[in-house]
Amino acid sequence: MQQKVKKIPMRQCLGCNEHKPKAELLRAVRSPDGTVTLDFTGKKSGRGAYLCKSVACLRKARKARRLEHSLECVIPDEVYDDMEKEMECAAAEESSRG
Repeated sequence: MQQKVKKIPMRQCLGCNEHKPKAELLRAVRSPDGTVTLDFTGKKSGRGAYLCKSVACLRKARKARRLEHSLECVIPDEVYDDMEKEMECAAAEESSRG
């Protein structure tokens, strides 16, 4: 009997437009109350869009307004700035661990 091949879910980064495994990407979420945040767990409820875990991809998506288009809402500059800080902190934590 043949073994089942497990399918890896792929998602497209809104910054660099590359398709990558879902687990390698970071999810930006517009929650039902309208707030936009980063979801490091991938489990928050709401409309989601995916980005690489690099600030460069967030900046590209911000410049082209891809996140706003994908999440169907206007995102204030302060929210983008907060998301950049969160990504930088997460990257620093990850590099200090490994």
